[in-house]
Amino acid sequence: MSTREHNSGTAPAVILVNPQLGENIGTAARAMGNFGLSEMHIVDPRDGWPNDRAAQTASGANHIIEGARVHQTCEAAIAPFNRVYATTARPRGMTKLVMTPVQAASDMHERAGRGERLAVMFGRERWGLNNDEVALADVIITAPVDPQFASLNIAQAVLLVGYEWYKPVTKTLGMGTGEMPAMEGPGLKVRGDEGLATKQELMGLFEHLESELNEAGFFKSPDMKPVMVRNLRNMLQRTQLSLQEVRTFRGIIASLTRAHLRGRNRARTEGSGE
Repeated sequence: MSTREHNSGTAPAVILVNPQLGENIGTAARAMGNFGLSEMHIVDPRDGWPNDRAAQTASGANHIIEGARVHQTCEAAIAPFNRVYATTARPRGMTKLVMTPVQAASDMHERAGRGERLAVMFGRERWGLNNDEVALADVIITAPVDPQFASLNIAQAVLLVGYEWYKPVTKTLGMGTGEMPAMEGPGLKVRGDEGLATKQELMGLFEHLESELNEAGFFKSPDMKPVMVRNLRNMLQRTQLSLQEVRTFRGIIASLTRAHLRGRNRARTEGSGE
């Protein structure tokens, strides 16, 4: 499922208030597309709308730019929504519920599950939202940032909120391609259709490696050999080798063995004077 389709109708809308540059609208749309957000509202864009620079910097999120709705006031933009969140880094001197992006995402999911329509307001590049605009919101979202350098640009703020919204519902990591789907979760992911090696295939690798190490004189102490063999097997099993990786490993062992035998045969030939 693409991010364009994900959470259609339930994901929060993004409201950009009086954005100054088309480039920032485009990069905000790109951040929205990364995290399953598709509904953009723009209040009084300084350079008018549509904006070529916004489309050029959206990097594939053109469906968001093309579907953006423009309003003259914040009141008009928030009219369809049941709950509105305002992003700001500054104290406002008003009684408002304040949440981190993580807490806000949890609140959004709970309310979206009840059918509420949600929106998040993001302010101007230079000074954010003014107090009258923040007063229209139900909740303030403030990120845990360095108080001496707390300002985020629009795209960064959208990405931060979008990421926290999307994180609890996504089932994949990264991107998919025509040849391979996106990864389905954290941890090692084996590539290819063959999957992890079976225990029988691993045992074949162990026996091959141990035989050649024994031939090469690696196990110098018969008493220590069982411990060394056990350590080798534990070490290799932790890597969760695929069948192709087992085959590659065995090919490496065979190549090293052949090289060793060639060198030994050459030394014998030279020693005999032939």
